[in-house]
Amino acid sequence: MSEKSFQDYYADAVSYCYGCGRLNERGLQIKSYWDGDEAVCTFEPKPHHLGFPGYVYGGLIASLIDCHCTGTAAAVAYRAEGRPMDSDPPLRYVTASLHVDYLRPTPLGVPLELRARPTEIKGRKVVVACSLYAQGEECARGEAVLVRMPEHWLGQEE
Repeated sequence: MSEKSFQDYYADAVSYCYGCGRLNERGLQIKSYWDGDEAVCTFEPKPHHLGFPGYVYGGLIASLIDCHCTGTAAAVAYRAEGRPMDSDPPLRYVTASLHVDYLRPTPLGVPLELRARPTEIKGRKVVVACSLYAQGEECARGEAVLVRMPEHWLGQEE
C-alpha cells in the first residue's frame, strides 16, 4: 500500500512496541490501514512463530490483535475529531483489557488478515472488536478496551 499506516504516524518516543513499533528492529512492526469502516492488517508469521508444528503460537495471535486494536483506536479517535493522524495533540492508545477467543488452530506459512472495527467510543476509551483470518477462515476473535495514552508519555504537557 502506498498510504502511510496508522503506526507510521506514531512519534519516535512511542514507536518501540514489540508488536507495532516501527523502530523495534526485532519486533513485529505490524501496519494497519483503513478499508472503509474497518481497519485491516496483514501479517505473515515466520517459522519461529509456531506454537506446535504447522500452527501459529497463540501469544502471537493475541499480540497481533492487541496492537492492531490500539492502532485502530487511534485512527478512530482522529476520525471522530475530523482531523488527520499527523495533527496535534497526538492521540495514542494503550490496552486496558484484552479478551481473545481462539476459534480454530491458525496455520503457519500463510498470510493472516486482521479486521477491526470500533464498537464504542466514549471519552478517553475506545472499544474495538477484531477478527483474525487465515485463508478466509476466522481463527480468532478479540475485543480490546483501549484508553488514551497520557500526554506526558508522548512528551506533551498534561
